[in-house]
Amino acid sequence: MPDSPPGRPRLSIAIAEPDPSWSKLAPDAPKVVRRAARRAFAVAGSAGWRGSRVAHEVSFMLTDDRHMRALNRSYRGKDKATNVLSFAALDEARPKPTIPWLLGDVVLASGVIAREAKDQAKPLEDHLSHMAVHGMLHLLGYDHEDHADAEIMEALEIAALARMGITNPYETRA
Repeated sequence: MPDSPPGRPRLSIAIAEPDPSWSKLAPDAPKVVRRAARRAFAVAGSAGWRGSRVAHEVSFMLTDDRHMRALNRSYRGKDKATNVLSFAALDEARPKPTIPWLLGDVVLASGVIAREAKDQAKPLEDHLSHMAVHGMLHLLGYDHEDHADAEIMEALEIAALARMGITNPYETRA
C-alpha cells in the first residue's frame, strides 16, 4: 500500500525485523521507521529532489549489532557495528518514469541505536527516527562527505524531524 498522499510520488516501505530485541526496545519501531521515511522523502522532494511521479520502493531491516558488524565489515571494511547503513539502488542513470524506482535498503542496529539514545539522553524513538531519516536521505543521494554536503543533509534531517515534533539532534552535540 502506498505511504504517500494522492498526487504525490508514492513510497512503498517494507520492513524486516529479524532481531526480536526491537520488539522490546521499541515496540512501535516499524511505525516509527515508516513515519520517518515518509518525512525524509517529503522534505527531500520539497528541497528539489528530482524523483519520478511513479511509485518508489524502499526496504528497512531492523537488525542486531552482530549482523550490522558483519555488514559494515563486508561493505565498508570497518570491523564494528554502526547505527545505520544505506545501500542505494539508484545511480546516475534513472529508471524509466513508467516503472517503480527501487531506492534501496536501510539497515538499523538495535544495540548501537539504543546505546546512542541513552548516551545522548534522547528518547529511543526520536533517535531511531533520526537514523531512519538519515538512511533514507542517503538513498536519495545526499551525503556528508564534505562540510557543504553535510550542512545540506543535516538541514534536511532537522526539517524532517521537526515535522515529527523531534528537536534538532545536532544541538546537543559537542
